[in-house]
Amino acid sequence: MSMGPIHAFLAGHGRDGARRSLADILAFDDARIEGVHDYIQWCFPLSEASRAVPGAPVLGRGEAEAIRSDEAARAGLRAALARMTEFYARTDGWLRPYDHNHLRITRIVTAIRSLLGPDEAQAFHAFVTARNGEAGSPINGDSLRFWGSALRDA
Repeated sequence: MSMGPIHAFLAGHGRDGARRSLADILAFDDARIEGVHDYIQWCFPLSEASRAVPGAPVLGRGEAEAIRSDEAARAGLRAALARMTEFYARTDGWLRPYDHNHLRITRIVTAIRSLLGPDEAQAFHAFVTARNGEAGSPINGDSLRFWGSALRDA
């Protein structure tokens, strides 16, 4: 079976545009998770081009279907989701009115809903919205609406 580059990356057989494996990214400490901006498109691929990272991969329909049907790729996606959940649980810098992590969260919800299903996307959405609530609800309403739309529209 021939794998597309995103599929191979998520399944643990490929490398991203910076030649990193999924395992390399999962081993990032929280400062690297926050400061590096070109891995999120590989870990949580979408069918539209990234405006934040030109040249980031775009997920085609065939590759998305291949990821959905490959347990190794789905496991890689779940590992990336677990790492980002850990990051958002341990850090508070994103809990402010405007932050680049709000776009990342929209991407994560969208990709998870599309590739793993609505239950896992809903669980992550519930987690980040609960963290926002616990912090006194500092995140702007537009970001919260985008997260909710990602649950419904993916």
